[in-house]
Amino acid sequence: MNRKDKFSKNEHRFQSDDPFMCEQLSDCLYEVLPVERNVIIVCIGTDRSTGDALGPLVGSMLRDQAMQSFHIYGTLEEPVHALNLSETMQSIQRLHPKPTILAIDACLGKKASIGSVVFGRGALTPGAALNKNLPAVGDYHISGLVNVGGFMEYVVLQNTRLHLVMNMAAKIAASLRLTEAKRMNERFKNQPYQNFLAATKKQQ
Repeated sequence: MNRKDKFSKNEHRFQSDDPFMCEQLSDCLYEVLPVERNVIIVCIGTDRSTGDALGPLVGSMLRDQAMQSFHIYGTLEEPVHALNLSETMQSIQRLHPKPTILAIDACLGKKASIGSVVFGRGALTPGAALNKNLPAVGDYHISGLVNVGGFMEYVVLQNTRLHLVMNMAAKIAASLRLTEAKRMNERFKNQPYQNFLAATKKQQ
């Protein structure tokens, strides 16, 4: 659970109730995530708190799909949270040399921003909303603003509407599935050319 009171110029902001949100977020993801490399998606949060369940919900929704260009860490069954975040990141570094990481987490912010989904470059800081000192995560990030920050954060998270969190998670997961389809289509188009180059080199 991170904290967001301001939005930078490098971030794209979407409304989860916008019917075009999935396509718009997917376009942004496809534009910046390297097609030729698999991307590690770290879905941060816990199923023990409604407000902090956004990440694990997205992870479970994606894990149920046949994702080829994305590796998913963090689900409702196996969440990535404060107690195992450092260990998980170390494992990712061992298993995926020089990984490109997309971090997904819920966040608290201003009342007017509730329901917003933010995508941008750079890491997010899990636990910031709860004053926890955790390592920053991600080359890119997606944050879903689920409730108001600034007071009694633990109580606020426990009283966040599940409908809001489920809707945001479904939209984010759908955006990533669209992005996966675009990435695999681009790889398929490039494959004949790559095979031709490989065959040419063997003949030389």
